Amino acid sequence: MNYLVFGANGAVGSLVGRELVSADHQVFLFGRNGEELSELATSLGCRFSVLDACDISAVGDAMVAARSELGPIDGIVNCAGSVLIKPAHLTTADEWHYTIATNLTSSFAVTKFAPEVMAEDGGIVVLFSSAAAEVGLPNHEAIAAAKAGVTGLARSASATYASRKIRFNVVAPGLVKSKMTEPIWSRERSASYSQKMHAVDRLGEPQDIASLVSWLLRPENDWITGAVFNVDGGLARVRSR
Repeated sequence: MNYLVFGANGAVGSLVGRELVSADHQVFLFGRNGEELSELATSLGCRFSVLDACDISAVGDAMVAARSELGPIDGIVNCAGSVLIKPAHLTTADEWHYTIATNLTSSFAVTKFAPEVMAEDGGIVVLFSSAAAEVGLPNHEAIAAAKAGVTGLARSASATYASRKIRFNVVAPGLVKSKMTEPIWSRERSASYSQKMHAVDRLGEPQDIASLVSWLLRPENDWITGAVFNVDGGLARVRSR
């Protein structure tokens, strides 16, 4: 089967790519960091393309090019994203636009072109939201708005493209250890505070998320669409003691 992974440079995206390749699927990787992406693609024997997932036209061109190389696409994962923990009154216009573009616009771009590249019998698109979109967390206004938009996008797209058997599902993590979130978990005080917010008394690992994504991509799970999966140690739904 043929899969596209955006944000493949990241901790989760790279794991998803590895798991798909290990299951003998064809995978096309996309990311911003050309050097890291090239190293990953070479190690996995994958094709790759360096691009900015916020650029809707570039995403469309890249997806069409990938389809011409791999054939019809069975699944797409958009791991591109960012984290901004800052109150609204201190968030600059540039930070707001970057947060919306990186998280929501990239997901819209993937959604827009999915029907053009997917197989005739449909497929699945996995997008990323956040626990911050479902529970009010202080200093998360911009990222919460962007991620809530991803959830709304996926649910609407699920209805629009159901007749074409294209399914859209959302993974909503809590705080996961990665290079992107290192400023939070690498400091003892903020790491301890964040950990206590999760009922399961630990922070997330990239594998926690990649495992669910790989499961969602399996064709036998084709009766799931418009769903949001909280993989967050209970952050969005369970109060810690």
